[in-house]
Amino acid sequence: MERRKTLDEVREIFAGDRFATENGAVIEEIGEKSAVCSLVLTPGHRNAMGAVMGGTYFMLADFAFAVAANWERMGCVSLRSDISFLGAARGERLIARATCIKDGRTTACYRIDVTDEHGNLTAAVTTTGYYVGK
Repeated sequence: MERRKTLDEVREIFAGDRFATENGAVIEEIGEKSAVCSLVLTPGHRNAMGAVMGGTYFMLADFAFAVAANWERMGCVSLRSDISFLGAARGERLIARATCIKDGRTTACYRIDVTDEHGNLTAAVTTTGYYVGK
């Protein structure tokens, strides 16, 4: 049986996801086919109206999906993602929780909820992943 990776080892692996990490995404937790990632908001994450840019929510959700789907074994890529923006973030931090809701032979489906630091649901994402070489 293969040794389970530590959180620090997973963070080191996903440091290679430079777009997410250079924009502030951090892996907070890992679990069986799940992950929690967060992001401290900066002025660079905001649009002209001062609200969080939609791409910020999506980037964090996509990163959480990537970590959840691949930290145990690499090979799952996104085929399709749907995002619903549900409310404006309050505070200075976003949290994305990715959970596998179906793990099939060649595809998987993940639900990613993005909340602000106060627990308000700001975006809901559903991502279908494909296992390369499975």
